[in-house]
Parts: sequence; structure tokens; C-alpha cells
Amino acid sequence: MQSTDREVDIMEKGDLIVGGKIKRFSFFRIAEHQFNMTAFGILVITGLSQKFHEYSLSQWIIINLGGVDSVRLLHRYTGLTFAVLTIFHIIAGSVGVIFHKWQATMVINKKDFTDAIDNLKYYFGITNHPARCDRYDYKQKFEYWGVVIGGLLMIATGLILWFPTFIVRYLPGEFIPAAKAAHTNEAMLAFLVIVVWHLYNSIFSPEVFPLDTSIFTGKISVERMKHEHPLEYERATGESLEEEHSEREAHEKQETG
Repeated sequence: MQSTDREVDIMEKGDLIVGGKIKRFSFFRIAEHQFNMTAFGILVITGLSQKFHEYSLSQWIIINLGGVDSVRLLHRYTGLTFAVLTIFHIIAGSVGVIFHKWQATMVINKKDFTDAIDNLKYYFGITNHPARCDRYDYKQKFEYWGVVIGGLLMIATGLILWFPTFIVRYLPGEFIPAAKAAHTNEAMLAFLVIVVWHLYNSIFSPEVFPLDTSIFTGKISVERMKHEHPLEYERATGESLEEEHSEREAHEKQETG
């Protein structure tokens, strides 16, 4: 859930800014993202090819993966891997926040809603600067919790579909078709969110195009850090961006005056 304080501590030690880049993510966080990305990709390919099995592309995938039984087996064990990654992520974050006093930087709070309003004002030209966000902005938080909650739903419904005879010993049989509907529909929703939202923000957004490499290198540019995460930058460096912004505005007024 959170690894942020440990990563901020890393930022505060050693060389903070090297070559115009500033460190934001640890090696562990980078590796975790790659494992989740790989598992998600395999689950999408093996799951949607079964859901839309009548299409020629799905049939080609199933045949080349060794048949429907192989596809189902690969899907289930990849799902188990995804479940382990998700549960470990939640446990590690909870332990970090409770026992190691990490900041709960992914928790949605009142400031996220005011930041959204501030950004709307900025986009419409009402204000001169965007919201002053911390380590994660409101868009990243909402996407994060959508992934976590959706992932838990996929894990629960996937286990029900994997062991239906065991489940009906304790729960009504109606849970099986309900789990199937929830599992497939949530899979489509997750796929569309990743394609439409996450890939846009990671690849096609003008601010990162052609690719946001921060989750692969752990670093982003200082200018981007100042623009997107000014509060985190100030905390890590001790600089005051508000004073810098005020001085720049005053200088611009003098030049235009």
C-alpha cells in the first residue's frame, strides 16, 4: 500500500539530484511494478481470449499456447501469482505505516478534492499555476485504489470459479454465476482503465511523451518534479518553490510594467 517514507529517506541520503534527475522510486518498487505489469498482461491475454473465444485472434492465441486447458492453467497460476503480489503489497504497506511510521501518502483526503478543483481552475486559465500536489496527486490515488480494490475482487471471484464445488458447500450456488459475471466484467473494466487512462498518462500525455520512464529508472526530471510534486520536492530539498514562484512573478511584472 505504501513504501513512500522509505523511498523519501533514500532521497534524503547521498546524491539527491544527478544529471538533472531526482530519485523517486526504490529498486523494490520498480521490480514490484514490473512483476505486476507482466502478470496483468498474461491475465489479460489468457482471460480475454477465453471470454471472446469465437474470434479468430482468440483462437490463434489459444492454439499457440497449447489449447484451452493450457490457457486455463496458465491463467489460474498467473492469477495466483497476482494474488500473492497484491496481498504482499497490502501487508508490506500496512506494516510500514503502522510500525515503521511511513506516511500514508496513498490515502485519499480532503486536499485531493481541493487539488482537483484547483487544477480545473488552472486548465480554464482562472489561476496561473496548477495544484500543489505531494508525492502522489489525486489522479494517481484514484487509479491506485481502483487497481487495489479491483484486484481484490478479481482474486476473490477467481478463487470461487477455480474451486466451485468447495465454495457451494458453504455458500449458495448462485455465487458461482455471480462470481463469473463479476470476474469477466471487472476484467474488461480493468483492461479499459489501463488502456485508456494509465497508458495515456504513461505514454501519450504531452508531459511524458513518448514514454514516462520513471517507473523503470526510478527517476524523473527536476523540472517535472517541481511541476507535478512540488510539496515532495520541497520536503526533500528544503527549497521553497512558492518563494521562487513569487519572485518570478514579481520579476515578470517589472519587465512588463
